[in-house]
This record gives sequence, C-alpha cells and structure tokens, in this order.
Amino acid sequence: MRSFTVRAPASSANLGPGFDSLGISLGLFTTLRVTRQPFTQVVPLGPELADTPADTSNYIYRCMQITARRVGRELPPVRVEIQTEVPLARGLGSSAAALVAGLVAANVLLGEPLGQDELLDMAAREEGHADNVAPALMGGIAVATLDRVGTHFVRLSPPEYLGVTVLIPDFELSTSKARAVLPTEYSRADTVHALSHAALLAAALATGRLELLEHAMQDYVHQIWRAPLVPGLTDVLEGATRHGALGAALSGAGPTVLCFHDARQDTAGLHAFLHGVMRRNGLDGRVMNLPIDLQGVLVSEDQ
Repeated sequence: MRSFTVRAPASSANLGPGFDSLGISLGLFTTLRVTRQPFTQVVPLGPELADTPADTSNYIYRCMQITARRVGRELPPVRVEIQTEVPLARGLGSSAAALVAGLVAANVLLGEPLGQDELLDMAAREEGHADNVAPALMGGIAVATLDRVGTHFVRLSPPEYLGVTVLIPDFELSTSKARAVLPTEYSRADTVHALSHAALLAAALATGRLELLEHAMQDYVHQIWRAPLVPGLTDVLEGATRHGALGAALSGAGPTVLCFHDARQDTAGLHAFLHGVMRRNGLDGRVMNLPIDLQGVLVSEDQ
C-alpha cells in the first residue's frame, strides 16, 4: 500500500480494582495517515498535538521504530500525519493509542511480519502493563497480565446495554505523578479486597451482571491515594450510583472519571450530577457519553 490509515481507540484502564490488568476500549481515536515518499516527514495536526515534535523524535515515530528494531529492518521513508481526538494526560490511554498505532503502522509498512500477540507483548512491555494497550489493539474489554514469559489476555465483549459516561476535567495529570503517590506495600486486608473485587468485576462483565458493578468497582489500591490529585473524585465515587450510574471509577491514572450506566436509561440526571461536582470543585471540563469501541486498531488502504 502506498498510502494507508491506522486508527487506534482510546481506553479506560483499571475500572476500579483491576489495577494494571483491566481496560475497556472507547470511541475516541488517534489516526495516522502514512504515505510512502522519498523522505521522512512527521506532521502532527490539530490543537491537541500543537506542542508535540514535528520530526522523528515524535513519540509515534519512535514507536514505529520499535517494530523496525524488533524485526531487524529499517523503516522506509514516509510521511506520517497524526491526528487525535484523545485528550493527552487525562487517563484515557492517549499514550497507548499512540503506541499501538505506531507499532501497527510500522508492521504494515514492513509487510506485517508480526502477529497480534507479538504486537500486544511489545506494546505491553513498552508501557509496563497491558491494561490500556490490550483494548486499544483488540477493542472491547480486555483482562491482561504481563510477566517474564509473555502477555496473556482474555478479550470480553461488553455486556448488552452497558453504557459509558466520562467526566474529562480541563487539567492534565501525568501517569508518573499519579503513580508516585501510591504506597509501596499493602496490607493483607487491602490485598484480599483488591483480588476479590477485581475477580468479581471481571466475572460481572463477562456474564452481564450489571447489578454487581456498584460493589465490584470498589478499590483501595489506587483511587484513595490519588483522590487528593483529582478534586471531586470522592464525590463521584460515593454519589454517582444515586444519580443513575451502575458504578464509577477513576479512568486510568486520571483525572478523567468513568461511570458505567444502563444504556436503556436516560443519563440527564447523571450528567447534571457530574457537572455539579465540577462546579463545586471549581473545575471546567466535559461530560459526555462515549460508545464502547468493539474493533480496536483498524488499518485501511487510502484510495
């Protein structure tokens, strides 16, 4: 293909207790248009990417080089145009979408020497965990682990009528800062709580038991420690289910907060509650319903 497009979705990780292991793919996208030409150009487009490098030091091009090094080949000269709907540093998997898009684009350029499992393992090792990259690559809900042997995963189709509402505040929170506040050790009680609730959450999503989400999404591993970094988080976690949510969680490292809802029900009350939380905490931002992406990364040939 002389010119092709790669589209990778946003994702929300953890979903409460599934720390570094559970994520869902969402309908906001990072898109690359890759065109063979005699010299290499990297062209970030749009206000979201205004401060990102317009050369081969760009993160997406560096991700493309990871694939090339893996297969022992050089990338051919190309023009890479980059656009994104995924807000940066908001806990919606912007780096995972960029990483997956870059790895897949290079794989296509080089004749697709790597399969999905190899791409997932590369992405997970680059990120350090698989909770965002697995749903970005495969779509739907992913339960994934990363160890010395490899990356192991189960892809789940979302339960019928599962809907997603997100509150996206207008401030950034780096993953490194959000990880720095976490303790280095946990009590046995908190460990048992995390294991049991993560297992219950995965089972509830696998079987469509939406009524269990309120209880299954409780978490003591990361949300309580990150709450001081995200004004209003505790209000949402404690109050969202009284306004139409099935359950609520910090999205990834934050500051976005995700609420599951029954897609058959009106979400006006939930939106009003979330806007009220922002007002009370002096925040600006967006509240929106997002579709769950079922396809993951997509490649299409340009005409």
